[in-house]
Amino acid sequence: MARASESGQLSLDEWIAREGIPFSVDSAPSFNNAVDRLMASLGDEVEVLGFGETLHGGNDILSLRNRLFERLVEAHGFSAIAIESSFPRGRLVNEYVLGRGPASYDDVQDTGFSHGFGKLEANRELVEWMRQYNAGSSHRTPLQFYGVDLPSEMMGTDSPRQSLRFVLDYLASVGDAGIQERRRRIDSLLGEDSAWENPAAAMDPAQSIGLTPEATRLRIETEDLISRLHVQRPELVAKSDESRYLEALQYARVARQLLNYHAAVARESSERVAELLGIRDAMMADNLAYVASRERGQGKVLAFAHNGHLQRSKSQLQLGPGVYSWWPVGAHLKEIFGPRYAVIGSAVGVSEANGIGKPEPGTLEARLAAAPGAGLFIPTHGGWGLSPSEIASLPVRSGSTKNFSYIPLTPQSFTDFDWLAVLDSTGYDSGAWPLPG
Repeated sequence: MARASESGQLSLDEWIAREGIPFSVDSAPSFNNAVDRLMASLGDEVEVLGFGETLHGGNDILSLRNRLFERLVEAHGFSAIAIESSFPRGRLVNEYVLGRGPASYDDVQDTGFSHGFGKLEANRELVEWMRQYNAGSSHRTPLQFYGVDLPSEMMGTDSPRQSLRFVLDYLASVGDAGIQERRRRIDSLLGEDSAWENPAAAMDPAQSIGLTPEATRLRIETEDLISRLHVQRPELVAKSDESRYLEALQYARVARQLLNYHAAVARESSERVAELLGIRDAMMADNLAYVASRERGQGKVLAFAHNGHLQRSKSQLQLGPGVYSWWPVGAHLKEIFGPRYAVIGSAVGVSEANGIGKPEPGTLEARLAAAPGAGLFIPTHGGWGLSPSEIASLPVRSGSTKNFSYIPLTPQSFTDFDWLAVLDSTGYDSGAWPLPG
């Protein structure tokens, strides 16, 4: 073991040996004890706990998420999970989790998720466990499932129709005057969904309809809808209830941001990519704030998304020669919730299935993966007195040759996350999209 420096600061290896909590997902006593120690360090103030994945599709990371959520529900007062999937579609999965609506998971695996995430076996396992938990008569607080992402797919963005229709249907249900005329105007401006969802627009702004006269008028109609919801709040709450009202208001906000996103897709700009990424993460943060407010008084929320979304500092993405930066979800949640937001980042040692080789000597992953056990929780909390020069000089390991979503840890990870969850290895979920090679 390396010794502490004369200044009293911990060496990196000493920090790992002293602060790491080994665990095994396959051993309930080991895992539960590790989670309990982690949660004790965060305190009772945390309202939203983020758990980031270092890559999409890693089945061992997803299994870790499932076991973590189960323990958080059983022992730490959590009542909901919110994942990186379409906000409107998540409602369909939640109906299934609550024992309503569809009869089987197969009925929601495509319609209830975006990005093909419904086909992940670990997501099926998560949702089925939640449904079974809710079916138990001894549980007074039912578990809730939410999607919090932009309504989009890998290369296309959804039409705003679904979100706007939800709001219009709500207003119709409370007898809002003039709703049929408003619906007629909005339907005429929406046109065909295929025009909104054209995947070619992702690369060519000229293919987008986001700045057409009709789209601009639709944005005005959406602002009018939001204004009406605000102005008529007392009446609308009295005719329905506060929960239904706030849900409709959130759908209207999603429609507004979705239309703003489509407008940005159509705009030629050197900052186009960064603007789109920023709008997406701001929407995710707003949805998570809504979810937390909805669950307040019931329980806490586990937010699951990529590390790059949940970190506190600016995210960066390199596409060809361009490097784009934007404020991610975690940076927004830091401002919204302060100490009521905490986040666990994840890391992996090797993964042949994901094209991730053995980490280079001296990298953070190499040193963390060398600790005993198949898994390790370790606190960062701003560095725990580690030598700033040692952290700054850490080399960053090489990336993946197969999975473009993989992002290694960096020195910034010490302040981006409160804890790290490190797995020696991970496979690739059998339901995920095929990787090259």
